[in-house]
Amino acid sequence: MSRARLESFMNQTLSTEHVLLRDDQDGAVYLTLNRPDKFNTLSEAMLEALQRELDAIAADPAARCVVIGAEGRGFCAGHDLREMRAKPDQSYYQSLFRRCSKVMQSVVALPVPVIAKVQGLATAAGCQLVASCDLAIAARSASFAVSGINAGLFCSTPAVALSRNIPPKRAFDMLVTGDFIDAGTALEWGLLSGVAPDSDLDATVAEKVEKILSKSPAAVRYGKAMFHRQRQMTLADAYDFAGDVMAENMLNPDAEEGIDAFLGKRKPVWQRPGH
Repeated sequence: MSRARLESFMNQTLSTEHVLLRDDQDGAVYLTLNRPDKFNTLSEAMLEALQRELDAIAADPAARCVVIGAEGRGFCAGHDLREMRAKPDQSYYQSLFRRCSKVMQSVVALPVPVIAKVQGLATAAGCQLVASCDLAIAARSASFAVSGINAGLFCSTPAVALSRNIPPKRAFDMLVTGDFIDAGTALEWGLLSGVAPDSDLDATVAEKVEKILSKSPAAVRYGKAMFHRQRQMTLADAYDFAGDVMAENMLNPDAEEGIDAFLGKRKPVWQRPGH
């Protein structure tokens, strides 16, 4: 490899690493979008970094919860439009949107809960990322939109996640007008699971993480996998599938310990992940 190519590769690697920060704390993994000057847009480097970390977390038995947050005044303003306009090619756009869709599906497919911690604005693919997380807690001043329509681009891929969170007429209204909704409205419509005063956002998310970490790691993993899969089934198939999962869960040592602890009026001692 030539010196020029080596330097280019190293610069690209450093750029990819720095756009996303990771911090592991006793089973909780904190991923932080780190392009505050660009409102944490989902550049190619950001998508690559997210995919890499999500794949690593999926294979990590010690991971028990993930929080996706962001630096700066906003959570995520969607795709990097300057980067997109620099490559006006249909095959490039198809590849880019496939990569973004893979990231969103990887969030859903993670075996542990994922919490979006949202401050400022979350627009277009940034709103899609919020909708893809299992839980989403926002600062009261946060706002949300799928506003591509204002730039002549209907937010088709964000529509997939958005319409699976909020009623279709409300989702389509957001998509076709580009209008923003505030955190209170997002909570009422189902895009968010919680809203906190701006000054309490970190503490509110930390409380939710602590509550999840206090539960059986095995039960949480059984539950997340079951929850998303059964939503795609008919009612009868969903009950059959859920019953099979619950029967398997019952034979897990954590369920035996949890029931015995409940009957014995003591605090359960869960198995450590990976043991």
